[in-house]
Amino acid sequence: MSRNYKFHNQEFPYFVTFTVVQWIDVFTRIEYKHILVESLKYCIKNKGLKLYAWIIMSNHVHLIIGTTDKPMQDILRDIKRHTSKTIIKAIKENLQESRRDWLLWFFERAGWKNPSNEYYQFWQAGSHPIELFGVKMIDQKLDYLHNNPVAAGWVDKPEHFLYSSAKDYAGDKGLIDIELMF
Repeated sequence: MSRNYKFHNQEFPYFVTFTVVQWIDVFTRIEYKHILVESLKYCIKNKGLKLYAWIIMSNHVHLIIGTTDKPMQDILRDIKRHTSKTIIKAIKENLQESRRDWLLWFFERAGWKNPSNEYYQFWQAGSHPIELFGVKMIDQKLDYLHNNPVAAGWVDKPEHFLYSSAKDYAGDKGLIDIELMF
């Protein structure tokens, strides 16, 4: 693994991304997004996660994070492990999920290819952490993260997208209690 994609300094915030295998659009369903939201809330309360910014797109997640307790790589590992198992279970139980059989087949197939998995693989390996040092770099990542749904054509303004911290940075209250960077 490249030295560039590791957490080297737990004192700095990091920009991380995790992606559904093969970029499958899973987060088009509200219930799957809420599993991720609840997991982030849990890690803030119980694992020392400092969440500065976040967004859930249809097939990937961007976060700007820090820590007050456990190492960031351990927190992310736990988030990915918990959400993958919980989302797979939700897909299995969701009789309204028109893609249920296909999704489960695909995640099972991806799991067979990775000996680290018990059965299914939901997330791609890695989170590509980028250490954020300096205001310019933080601004760039905040802009990029919050403007994702605008670039996708889903909303006109970042703060109109419910599943992100853009509302918080616009002075309103979002779904998750975050720590503003500025």
